[in-house]
Amino acid sequence: MPYSTEQIRNIALTGHAGAGKTLLFEALMQAGGAIRNAGSIERGTTFSDSDPMEKERGHSINTTIAAIDHGDVHINLIDTPGYADFRGPTLSALAAVETCAVVIDAERGIEHGSQRLMHYARARRLCRLLVVNKIDLAEPDLAALVDDLRQTFGNECLPINLPAEQGTAVVDCFFQSGGDSDFASVAQAHQTILDQVVEVNEEIMGRYLEDGEAAVSGKQLADAFVQCLREGHLVPICFVSARTGAGVPELLRLIEELMPHPGEANPPLFTRGQGAEAEPFRTVPDPQRDVIADVFKIVNDPFAGKLSIFRVYQGTVRKDSQLYIDDGRKPFKVGHLYRLMGREHGEIDCAIPGDIAAVAKVEDIHFDAVLHDSRDADHIHLQPIDFPQPMFGLAVEPASKGQEQKLATALHRLAEEDPCFHVEHSKELNETVIRGLGELHSRVMLERMKTRYGVEVNTRPPRIAYRETISARADGHHRHKKQTGGAGQFGEVFLRIEPLARGEGFQFASEVVGGAIPGQFIPAVEKGVRQAMATGAVAGQPLQDVRVIVYDGKYHGVDSKEVAFITAGRKAFLDAVSKARPIVLEPLVNIDVKVPEQFMGDVSSDLAGKRARINGTDSLRGGQLLIRAQVPVSELGDYVNQLKAMTGGQGRYTLEMSHYEPVPPQVQKQLSEAYRPRPDDD
Repeated sequence: MPYSTEQIRNIALTGHAGAGKTLLFEALMQAGGAIRNAGSIERGTTFSDSDPMEKERGHSINTTIAAIDHGDVHINLIDTPGYADFRGPTLSALAAVETCAVVIDAERGIEHGSQRLMHYARARRLCRLLVVNKIDLAEPDLAALVDDLRQTFGNECLPINLPAEQGTAVVDCFFQSGGDSDFASVAQAHQTILDQVVEVNEEIMGRYLEDGEAAVSGKQLADAFVQCLREGHLVPICFVSARTGAGVPELLRLIEELMPHPGEANPPLFTRGQGAEAEPFRTVPDPQRDVIADVFKIVNDPFAGKLSIFRVYQGTVRKDSQLYIDDGRKPFKVGHLYRLMGREHGEIDCAIPGDIAAVAKVEDIHFDAVLHDSRDADHIHLQPIDFPQPMFGLAVEPASKGQEQKLATALHRLAEEDPCFHVEHSKELNETVIRGLGELHSRVMLERMKTRYGVEVNTRPPRIAYRETISARADGHHRHKKQTGGAGQFGEVFLRIEPLARGEGFQFASEVVGGAIPGQFIPAVEKGVRQAMATGAVAGQPLQDVRVIVYDGKYHGVDSKEVAFITAGRKAFLDAVSKARPIVLEPLVNIDVKVPEQFMGDVSSDLAGKRARINGTDSLRGGQLLIRAQVPVSELGDYVNQLKAMTGGQGRYTLEMSHYEPVPPQVQKQLSEAYRPRPDDD
């Protein structure tokens, strides 16, 4: 390789929509010599947003991965979407980098998306960098913005450089202490950030306090700087104009000299083992060790096939390597190994720790799969990402008959690519439902399905994902006895049910003694109970948060069979539920609605009419307000169009699953009256 692991830097450019991530990506690519000229979003010529839908909409939908070589380092850059509807690809990218650079619009300031991404990066123990973009625009109050950043994200946020010459240049504050800036003192900023850096290392701090800055070497300062980043003791703030290029060379120098390489950052959060027995597992970025790599992105191209993109954490992946997928016992051969440059990918001979690479046409690979070359690496997994739960649903069916299989294949391919796009199929309702993070997300996926796979669908609102539970203890009993001339069926079950705390699911236990029900039939009783829980008892919705204890029963030496105890268990459970004050639960979501100030009253009143609880409001820059509330999903059927009508198209909202709560009595009555159980369920 022309570089080592110590020379690799992995950076994800994240931030709120419109902050200028894509143009910054272009500017960095140009400065690194990877492209001749930076593209234009308006003209649809950017290297990053190459998808036709991205060009049409003027914003990113996918992540784009590319690399530049600058000075002595190899920098892997990932440009991510800013809209909350495409948060899945963005968060997936955080699993592949050491540094999360959150781009802030100098005029609009801190927006909700930026806050969420700083939270996600901190939770993943990533080094964080704040990049203030658009410093060349009409007199943004950058001094006030720095104060806002420190107040919002902590006093560990400190400028590492400052804008100068009315935003046409940037002056460094870490490597030098002199110069003029548009605001603040370069010397004071230098002193403040130096004091912050030396605090983390007692030896360096002692030398610094005793003999001053000259007593500390550049390498010692760089090592202490990385330690600060790793421990969250420092979040550097830097300034750029992606449009003019001001500050881009300084940002590249910062990445090259002070951002961590894969061996310096916090170790990735791998575990080894299953369930409660899983223990932390530490990878070592050593090219000579066994291979461990994690798949963080899947791309399905109708012509080129499936591309699986992974980050190498340990070992060296080579052409012709034999790799296992997760706990699989059959390896696949790496026929071709690729490095990505946007939509293009060129072949490479090997990928070392810290590298981002890809293999093609291996169908068994899935998102978040661990690739390895040793059977001793079984049950190793990277800690799952806390993705937002998709709540915006649409029931879909093919617009043309005979395309059911084609639709199923297309939906499977799309779900492989986006961890926040889910596909559900209800056999009971014969309904296929897609769920995304918002109306925009779902619309883009349906358009992608049409253009890529030639499948058009009809859509309609899906059934709400209600649940059922109980609110009291109760006993149930059923004797199943059936005689048809030959061998009969006999099984009798006594059981007790108890409510569990919300979200605890289902528990099953047996307290049968003396062989009243032989041990081989206890699983059949549980199977019957689970069948009843799946179909519901009040409104035909799945039951949850219930503990079931089987404590007695009877059997017949000849007629008792598994099917008899399945039936007895199911009907005994339904008998108990009818006495346990059953209730219907509805899903509530956290909704963040961003509107101009003049629409706050109308939007708040409308939410209140939807049984929403307003949790607060935040003032944003530019006369915008963020309304935070919790609201039942059932009340949001056409909220996209309602909000557009109320705000003249200026309102935006995002949803995130919160919890389940009991529905009002009148709603439960309506759902119960509409439920028509099958005769066998009576």
